[in-house]
Amino acid sequence: MALFYLAKQVADIPFVPFDLFAWITRALPGGLVTTGIDTMVRAIQFLHLGQIDEVAKLIEQLIGVGLGVIVGIVFGILIVWGRDRTPWSASSIGFFGSMAIFFLAIVLEVSLGNTGNPELTLLWSALLIILWGASLGYLLESRRAQEGSGQTAAEYSPDRRRALARIVGGSLALALAGWGAGWLLQEGRRKTGAEEALSGPVLPAPTVPPNRIEPALGTRTEVTANADFYRIDIDLRPPVITGSSWVLSVAGLFTQPRSLTLSDLMAYPAVTQPITLSCISNPVGGELIGMSYWTGVRLAGVLQDLGLRPEAKELRIEAADGFYESVATADLNDPRTLLVYGMNGETLPVEHGFPLRIYIPNRYGMKQPKWITRIQAVDREQDGYWVERGWNREARPQIVSVIDTASKDHAVGGIVPIGGIAWAGDRNIQKVEIQIDGGEWQAAKLRVPTISPLTWIQWRYDWPMISGRHTFRVRATDQTGALQIEQETGTSPDGATGYHSVTSSF
Repeated sequence: MALFYLAKQVADIPFVPFDLFAWITRALPGGLVTTGIDTMVRAIQFLHLGQIDEVAKLIEQLIGVGLGVIVGIVFGILIVWGRDRTPWSASSIGFFGSMAIFFLAIVLEVSLGNTGNPELTLLWSALLIILWGASLGYLLESRRAQEGSGQTAAEYSPDRRRALARIVGGSLALALAGWGAGWLLQEGRRKTGAEEALSGPVLPAPTVPPNRIEPALGTRTEVTANADFYRIDIDLRPPVITGSSWVLSVAGLFTQPRSLTLSDLMAYPAVTQPITLSCISNPVGGELIGMSYWTGVRLAGVLQDLGLRPEAKELRIEAADGFYESVATADLNDPRTLLVYGMNGETLPVEHGFPLRIYIPNRYGMKQPKWITRIQAVDREQDGYWVERGWNREARPQIVSVIDTASKDHAVGGIVPIGGIAWAGDRNIQKVEIQIDGGEWQAAKLRVPTISPLTWIQWRYDWPMISGRHTFRVRATDQTGALQIEQETGTSPDGATGYHSVTSSF
């Protein structure tokens, strides 16, 4: 596994343990996957393990490595079982068994679409897996020979312990080398074209008046930095795509279909929209939500140039990582729907979909694929990746309000500024209210106008501090007059509902 990891970092050869995890999660029933996601998110929150997206991704990676360990253990057991119950030697079983594992690994990678640099992948995988299996068989055969010679455990166990120590030490050294190589190759990642400054005035000058209320100290920033923006996807490691060689394949119900390069898309008039995006798996009060300036081209204009035919009902979008989703007719014609190539004045980061992703207003992130490689106009509705696994097909955002700060450390003159954000997709927020210790709901001040109707709003409530332990709850009302749902529900299938609360001592 250490050598596979090193090869992944140096030559982008598939890391089989991670890909085994990816295959299993895609093959499992959707309900089981959804339950696993909900359970993991709740555990991360309950145990205060850190940022949900970062911790969840780390847990998934550890599970992937664990699967690799399990495969090795099971294979070793099978070698010993076969050695003791068949005429075959452990060396033969290790050799031929590892050839079978190599074949299954290649089938796994092909099924996931990991076909980049196939010759090097085949050669390296064959070398590692077969050499590993043969070596394991040889060691187990040598152990039987030692046992047959009459040596006692005391006579050969120190050698075994030293051998084990060398194996573990060598594996850790190789893993560290792989990590170090990956760190050194971060500069190389930039050569893909990701995170490069966009030319032209892609970040418009703010049009909001400077005399808006100040957000309460401790409230999240109005614009989320790229490095702080949440990352949720089906990958343990994001696909790394070179922008200069990337091509968007166009198929289906078009009169003038043609493939498009990133330069082709950037030749269209650039549109920059400040947008808040949230994951449907974001729990009440969670951090899987962010606001950025997204730059791209209007999807409707591209489809018009490609000659979208009248019978087209949806646009199926496929991504480099195997993810897929469909865009409904109403969203195809919405001028706010963008094919996005920029984020906060730069080309998209690798983690956030470089070279191309899509933005669809008033939808959760599950409807908005990253690393797009293909679009196909179709004449019928088609379910997307997460819809097939039981999530809501529409994925319309719930009304969200969050308390970011309620601390006596920020008190000034006996007044504690309480603050946070509220969001309702493209429906904007007209009112935010605070409740203290189950009392009457009090209106908070809104930082209006917002940068855009598509963004969250910061709010503030100045509370005259009272000593003791107090509980604060928040709720919001959108511009249609709809009040945030108080009943607590989990994230699946429609997104979490409930009022966020914070308890603090003063």
